[in-house]
Amino acid sequence: MTSTSDSCASFWSCPFSKDGSTADREMTHLTSWATTLESSSFVLLVGGIEVGLSHFPFFACLSSEFQLVSSILGFSYSLIWFAVTILHITQCPHGRLLGRFETIMFYWPSLLCLSFLLGRFLHMFVKSLRVRLGWELQTEEKPFLEIHQAKHVKQLLRKPPLQEEKKSWFQTRIYEWDPCFQFPSRMIGTVVLAFICLYLFIVIEFCVFVYVREKLDVLEGEMESYIASVNQTGTLAPVILQVKELMNVSKGVWLVTILPASLTCVSYLFHVLACYRKHMKRLWAGNKHFLPLKFHNPSSSGSVVAIARYSGWQIAYILWGYLIIHVVQSLLGLVIMYSLVLPVIHSQGLEMLHRLGIGILTVAIVLGLVIVQVWIASSFFLQPKMTTADKQKPLALNNRKAFHNFNYFLFFYNVLLGLGACLSRLLISCILGTWLIARIDRTIMQHGYEGADMGFGAWVGMLYVDHCHSNPVLVSFCHILIAGHRERKLQQAIRGGCLSQSAGARISARSRTRWLLLQTLVNNPRLVELRKSKPGHGSQEFTQILLTCSES
Repeated sequence: MTSTSDSCASFWSCPFSKDGSTADREMTHLTSWATTLESSSFVLLVGGIEVGLSHFPFFACLSSEFQLVSSILGFSYSLIWFAVTILHITQCPHGRLLGRFETIMFYWPSLLCLSFLLGRFLHMFVKSLRVRLGWELQTEEKPFLEIHQAKHVKQLLRKPPLQEEKKSWFQTRIYEWDPCFQFPSRMIGTVVLAFICLYLFIVIEFCVFVYVREKLDVLEGEMESYIASVNQTGTLAPVILQVKELMNVSKGVWLVTILPASLTCVSYLFHVLACYRKHMKRLWAGNKHFLPLKFHNPSSSGSVVAIARYSGWQIAYILWGYLIIHVVQSLLGLVIMYSLVLPVIHSQGLEMLHRLGIGILTVAIVLGLVIVQVWIASSFFLQPKMTTADKQKPLALNNRKAFHNFNYFLFFYNVLLGLGACLSRLLISCILGTWLIARIDRTIMQHGYEGADMGFGAWVGMLYVDHCHSNPVLVSFCHILIAGHRERKLQQAIRGGCLSQSAGARISARSRTRWLLLQTLVNNPRLVELRKSKPGHGSQEFTQILLTCSES
């Protein structure tokens, strides 16, 4: 059994080896290939392989057993990438859309990650050189059973405390650190790379926004010249003024909603880590109730493919989620502007308050009637509680004739109320669906249709693979088996060496077995009474002696 969480030598080296320039290349491919007619799946696959080949030496040098040679090669390769990036920045530091230091805004994540890799390879070189010169001992191989897994098993074997420790507000509401759990490097690398890709995507989006704003400013200038030419008396003048106002409001709302949309996606990335730990612990405990029934026994091949898809799909879902959330928040901002802010600016505050009051009163009356229906049903149409300890009345009708009249006269009102409830259901589903589109750990499909959510399927498959390969109890059991096998082989080797060196007295296996049996019976007196005695071999006297010794 091998763990899927530790494929490289360093916990942070693998994430940083693909986060900087890989993110730049990936975003470049996303923006360049999507704008050409030749952007087929095959071309995208070739582009992805090209990006992977260009960054594969980082991983090869980090995971190689020859630390001295791999550190030199990795440092040289990272230095070449760093020098090329610096040269590109110095040649073209500024841009047309963002102005000064536009190139630096795009490439500083690459420089940061390459700097980390340079430091990592330098540390590997110094450490391997000291081992080579004999100044430092060779570090042992990574143990099969890791420290946090052993702590988890020990925690399971301990008795639970009678009184739980008081937790702080941060531990209760936000996050609680668990020393018995460690996130795999794949999850850390995915989250870090998602952060960098999200940053680059926001920068690209802002560049597109600047370009569109320039075009809208040109169009706005043409509109103003047309209005000035007709002296604001043309038939299209009011329409042009409204379009101009819409463009100004849209530009402001789109710019303002960049921050909340970004913070929403950033919070999702942290929440993914928290959900991963929560779901893994539930699977370790044998609890699958949080998963739909279709995902209780996924196929092995599908799970292996899912863990290969997860990292890329998680980043893609975050990028699409940011764009969709940004659009939805901008639409909500337009609604707020046109319903609350612009009427006040245009000296129509009283009319706005009048319409707002009518709307609030209508909603309050509808909710009040719903509450009144529940109160009438609880007071008149249900039988009383059977005991005073019951929390609610039993589901047994009372006053059936009155209930039928109540049902009849409210039928027509409930038809109209159902129309509004159906629209509210559609609206809430759209809002929640768009808001949670970036959450790959939660399905947004209806019950029974979860299998159509491919992102959630990738999440569940990844969980099952990690569960099967890094379950602390299973790893501890395998560790005990391996350690016992090694110990037996060592004892056999030592015994064989002793027998070959000396021709002294030999201890038979039968005598050794009887000695171990005697120790077991002495330490466990209850087993003496259950032991089957053989007549004629003195076993009854031996049993009596053992019983006397145990009583004394």
